[in-house]
Amino acid sequence: MKLLARVVVALALALPASAQAKSESLTDLLEGLRAKHKLPALAGAIVEQGELAALGAVGERARGSGVAVTVDDLWHLGSCTKAMTATVAARLVERGTLHWDISLENGLARWKPEIDAGWTGATLELLLGNRGGAPGSPPAELWTTLWARGGKSTDARRWFAEQLLAQPPQVPPGSAFVYSNQGYVLAGAVLEATTGRAWEELMRRELFEPLGMTSAGFGAPGSASELDQPRGHAPDPVAPGPRADNPPAIGPAGTVHASLADWAKFAAEHVRGARGESKYLKAEMWKRLHTAHEGQDYALGWITAERPWGQGAVLTHSGSNTMWYCTVWLAPRIDSAFLVATNCANDETPAAVDAAVAALIRSRAK
Repeated sequence: MKLLARVVVALALALPASAQAKSESLTDLLEGLRAKHKLPALAGAIVEQGELAALGAVGERARGSGVAVTVDDLWHLGSCTKAMTATVAARLVERGTLHWDISLENGLARWKPEIDAGWTGATLELLLGNRGGAPGSPPAELWTTLWARGGKSTDARRWFAEQLLAQPPQVPPGSAFVYSNQGYVLAGAVLEATTGRAWEELMRRELFEPLGMTSAGFGAPGSASELDQPRGHAPDPVAPGPRADNPPAIGPAGTVHASLADWAKFAAEHVRGARGESKYLKAEMWKRLHTAHEGQDYALGWITAERPWGQGAVLTHSGSNTMWYCTVWLAPRIDSAFLVATNCANDETPAAVDAAVAALIRSRAK
């Protein structure tokens, strides 16, 4: 019955035949921006009324390789993973497996870690809203040791969480906004300790499978032995391997990869949720995910904003592991989403990706 439930809500976001001409136009648009900003590759997608309305990818999988990217290629999504982790948490809360205000002490009770008294008041929701007190940057000695650790990502994640909690938080939980990958690692640890399942398994069971995101996975995509997927650039191409991404323990904060079409399925479901049209979660759960904490514009994995082109409230996030960069914008009131990804990240990349998003938004109006 549980498997059936996942299949029933699966999406089938295929590119309609009527959108082919729009995709060709999108490809021309992307190529101009890719060349102007000297990006190795650039990909973009537009979602309208729950369907993939346009999809394009231009450039090379590795700069100078001559191997072209395709619309089916995989892209590292960096911190756009955060909204996915928060969405899985909402799924578990709705099921009653855990609750938003569960404390770190109760959420990690199975592990029985030593927790500094300063973490009192840190809850799952505060961690996902970057108000849990977690440090914005990891302690240098812990980060160095984490890079050197082998073994399972779950073991490394547990070790990292325990080391973080043995030290005082950066700020008292709930007192201030501090954007923190470490907070998402702690939230992922709560999900793991509560369910007894790895974060990666929870992502597959609770998100990728229900939404039909068959290409989604973790870490830098592709293989080191052949150029079968785009490679991140730093600034030269980096082959998949330990140095092509952050340590797997950081997964809940930003290690998901996916095709643009599959990432679009996730975006489309959040647009549906904001419009009250989704069966994946109840309306109150979608509202919780999309509502910023008082005094900040950050919700649970999303930045909230107001934009005239979106006729009001929109949601956005960007992601990068320093070798890839991507941005997504959701505009529920016009029933649309815009996604852009590239396989490099430097000081100029955010502006280039923003320009691509703006061009996608303008193209929709034509």
